[in-house]
Amino acid sequence: MTAATIKTDALAGLCVLDFTSMIAGPYAARLLADVGADVIKIESPDGDDMRQRAPLRNGHGTYFGQLNAGKKSLTLDLKNPAGVALAKRMVEKADVVLENFRPGVMRRLGLDYTTLAAINPRLVYCAISGYGQSGPDADKPAYAPVVHAGSGFDRALMRYAGDRDRPAAGAVFMADVLGGIYAFSGIQTALLQRARTGLGQQIDVALMDCMLNLLVYELQEAQFPVPGKRHTYGPIRAADTDLLIAPITQRNFVALCDAIGQPELKQDARFATVAARSANWPALMASVEAWVGNRSAGQCVQVFEAAGVPCSLYADPADALANPHLIARGLFTRVTDGAGEFIGVNPPYRMSGTPSELRSPVPQKGEHNAATLRDMLGIDEKELERLTAAGVLGN
Repeated sequence: MTAATIKTDALAGLCVLDFTSMIAGPYAARLLADVGADVIKIESPDGDDMRQRAPLRNGHGTYFGQLNAGKKSLTLDLKNPAGVALAKRMVEKADVVLENFRPGVMRRLGLDYTTLAAINPRLVYCAISGYGQSGPDADKPAYAPVVHAGSGFDRALMRYAGDRDRPAAGAVFMADVLGGIYAFSGIQTALLQRARTGLGQQIDVALMDCMLNLLVYELQEAQFPVPGKRHTYGPIRAADTDLLIAPITQRNFVALCDAIGQPELKQDARFATVAARSANWPALMASVEAWVGNRSAGQCVQVFEAAGVPCSLYADPADALANPHLIARGLFTRVTDGAGEFIGVNPPYRMSGTPSELRSPVPQKGEHNAATLRDMLGIDEKELERLTAAGVLGN
């Protein structure tokens, strides 16, 4: 047996206090739990709003479950000074604090980085917000769709669509997922530096900044305009349905010409170089579509894949859940909550020495109140009853 075959939790023993709700913060904290961190989700007595977001089964939301599986749940009333005092006692023994309140909320609660770093100098404190902790827009309320609109992302997609003069509506919250990923990355970097220096630090993640990091080409084009429109990759109509073809490199293009039986296109000056193809992309795709249109999409994919031309059918999310390749890679796992089982999605990386997987089960609200306070703070049953009676832990 080699070291690479022995899998251990990379973040075993690491305590994370997760003060987040909705999507971005919970996703970041869940990624930490996926690699072994002990994540304590600190919820208001009413619970995270996402608990009641569809899809629901017998009152239990799988949307919430996908974002919070593998955590512990502690309900704590942070509007109650006794609740804040308990949180500070927990900070003494924590490694990471993660929050996604609007800037200033944690400071008003007395749980800001400066206050908590004085209690625990080794603390890594990550704050996720719409526009960051500083700057003229810091206090503005923001959710992912608002950030998509303000970042330029929606209008970039509109221009690429080519047949729209207004941005399209959407409901895929990319800014939140990106925010969670960048927060996870920043926390890991800070933990590595702490291992070298012994000191923690504050991490400021802004969803707006995350979206602008997505616009790699567009922000450069905004500074240095490119003549003509950037070509786009869109649906090609086969006899039965659409598929997407992406002959990006010269090798892809050559293979495409041979696959559709039009080798003469390789000598056509309109398509001889990457720049020429980009300028004449509609003409190239028209030639391809003339061949594709007489065949089923499945037949086309078989031909193109055999030739080494990148392509795909357009799938629905339900198709992905049944995809043999994804199943073979272990992308999906079964997670339990109070209503039974559902299929969850593991993190998108595999590690030879670390399990990286969605943990089960999904915590019920306040499920770990007694165990967490007993094990972490040594609170006995009598004190727990007193805190409960005082409403510190909710009902």
